[in-house]
Amino acid sequence: MFSIITLMAIYLAIFLIGMTVMRSGLFQLSEDRTKGILTKFTNSPWKGLMIGIVITGVLQSSSAVMVITVGLVAAGYLSFYQSIGIMLGSNIGSTFITELITIDISHFILPMLVIGFLFLFSKKKLPFSFGSALFGLGCLFIAMDGFESLAMPLAAFPEVQEWLTRTNSHHLFGVGIGTVLTGIIQSSSATTGISMSFLNHDLLTLPAAIAIMLGANIGTCVTAFLASIGSIREAKLTAYAHIWLNVLGVALFYPFIPFLSGFVELLSSSADVQLAHSSLLFNILCSLLALPFVRPFARFVERVHG
Repeated sequence: MFSIITLMAIYLAIFLIGMTVMRSGLFQLSEDRTKGILTKFTNSPWKGLMIGIVITGVLQSSSAVMVITVGLVAAGYLSFYQSIGIMLGSNIGSTFITELITIDISHFILPMLVIGFLFLFSKKKLPFSFGSALFGLGCLFIAMDGFESLAMPLAAFPEVQEWLTRTNSHHLFGVGIGTVLTGIIQSSSATTGISMSFLNHDLLTLPAAIAIMLGANIGTCVTAFLASIGSIREAKLTAYAHIWLNVLGVALFYPFIPFLSGFVELLSSSADVQLAHSSLLFNILCSLLALPFVRPFARFVERVHG
């Protein structure tokens, strides 16, 4: 069992390193514009939503966007009210990577790694950034293949069998697993990727995997909360708002897990794609439902945490 857990930890490390390297490359391509865009074009919740989607889609990390946002609020460049639209958009933008990792590009992984690695030796910013993004993306797909290969061996252990049984039977347990795991590894994408590997081998049911995905949306709030510690009041309110939005969204959709599961099964026959679509639909619907109520929601957070 130790060797399998070690391999799982290695693949998880490869996934997280890949995310970091890819994010670094993408951020370097856009670093001069990111903060400017966030501060200049977020004067309304709708604009903030769109900017949040785009920036998170580029950086492939809602946590990174939220840390930047908290920093800008702390520095006085953004108001607490402006930050809410951005966080709504970042939740949607974070789902792009889960859609991406469902694509089968196994024949292109090695060329991606080799080309990306070679570009890392460039002294010019553009090719180096491109190489970082490509190499990081290759690492993600290697890790996903690793998760897939270890799903069955892991499921053979009684402890894992018990965890899978409880998750399949009690979806609230799945939400808790998703929250804790994401809070620890600081990546909802990695949590979803691991769930996909068990789902593809029919070790997890789709509703159970959706429950884990919902929990991952709560767990991803930890990063922004940690970034707000010691900051000014408005920065802390931004972190609290991020937590409230995700917790309320999960609470709202939890009773509809069976309906969401049945709907995405109509969209695709592939289990991992169904889970990716579930994440996308959940975050789009939550953000659009919250958008008209940004101002009352901001007052609510100020009243509770003011």
